[in-house]
Amino acid sequence: MIEIAIDGTAASGKGTLAKKLAKKYGFVHLDTGLLYRKVANELIINKKDTSSNLAYHSCEIARNLNLLELNKKELRSEETAKLASFIATYTKLREILNSKQKEFVANNKTKFPGCVLDGRDIGTKILPNADFKFFIDASIDIRAKRRLLEKNISFLHENDEKCMLHSLIIEISERDKLDSSRKTSPLVPANDAHVIDTSFIDAEELLLKVTKIIEGI
Repeated sequence: MIEIAIDGTAASGKGTLAKKLAKKYGFVHLDTGLLYRKVANELIINKKDTSSNLAYHSCEIARNLNLLELNKKELRSEETAKLASFIATYTKLREILNSKQKEFVANNKTKFPGCVLDGRDIGTKILPNADFKFFIDASIDIRAKRRLLEKNISFLHENDEKCMLHSLIIEISERDKLDSSRKTSPLVPANDAHVIDTSFIDAEELLLKVTKIIEGI
């Protein structure tokens, strides 16, 4: 099985790249960030998100996590994303979810010719021996603008748009800081990863650049 590990910052384009690669080559794909979002979402639903035993409840949910229930729209909410980033600092939770990610790869080895996993510690922890590793990044301003476009809000006044964009820049900056400064599996490129800045290229250009690397063109 060919293993492709894709790491990177929020809204850098790593998720879109992973999906496109999986479709192009017929590989199985796992957005590992959704595991943390699913745990966060369950905490919110069960009103455990403000519990003093947040780490304990997070781990209990993670142990019973069903990877087939990761595509629900509520997992993309800002509230869920913020909590997911926070609980991702828990060492025990990461151990549990790392095991599930590795199981996912092992269980699909005979079903697919390859796998694509995207997240924040794939090339360093989950697939350290991956055939190809990529670290995708872009400037904070560009990533914030992409997040704003994803919201598809067409009726905003210019001042409201600037205000929302400023808020997104702050949110993404805080998330970057949290991801890169955590003691367990901080967000860093693997030593052998191809680091690609997507600030001035679109999704198709990124796909072309990556496929050339994979195919040795």
